[in-house]
Amino acid sequence: MNYHNVVSAVVRALAAETINSAGGCNVEPRVQSGKIKGEIVGRDAALLADCIVHRLLHAELSPRHWNALVAKYSTHKGRKAGSIGSLVPVIATPAPYLFTQMAVMVWAIPQVRGIRREAVKLKAPRHGEDVKPWRAEAENAAIARANLKEEQKAGSRSSDMIILADSNYDMTTWDAQGLTERTYQRWNKAIRGALEGLVNDALVEAQHLLESVGVLGEEAA
Repeated sequence: MNYHNVVSAVVRALAAETINSAGGCNVEPRVQSGKIKGEIVGRDAALLADCIVHRLLHAELSPRHWNALVAKYSTHKGRKAGSIGSLVPVIATPAPYLFTQMAVMVWAIPQVRGIRREAVKLKAPRHGEDVKPWRAEAENAAIARANLKEEQKAGSRSSDMIILADSNYDMTTWDAQGLTERTYQRWNKAIRGALEGLVNDALVEAQHLLESVGVLGEEAA
């Protein structure tokens, strides 16, 4: 299988871990064992290729480069969170630890508008003395079921994403010293620049690795 470019290969490889759900991209032996005769083709072949690329990059890239790619491109909640934490200590900055931690986190998890959908909940009615207990109980249960269903619908759009509260994107909450906004912007810009630099270096290394095994198309060159 050939990928259009290195970013496509990285994104697909990291997504394969999420598709596999168990983590570690251990789908490879299962795909192979599932084929008694003939060649592995179609979606199984593509997933197998993605998992092999995942294993190659994980094994050959330096930890900081691997973590930069996972933090930037992965949709696996646990892996993304772990890589965010691993990147914080490697960023050289005069900013305090908490500020650096928050800056790395919001870089890896950009604010997206319109993701949250508030659930519209029904209120239980006030039952008078003329309402039979069994009826009141049934109505309350029905309202509870309706509210639960509405909550599930509200969360369905974002259940597979890491979503931060809007307050996390306010730089003034990342530090208790009360410094100027210009200082915070300078720190944040430098941290983001360092992170993007790590991603760029990681993609260059990844491209060399994937070119060496012949899985990148002409567009990647």
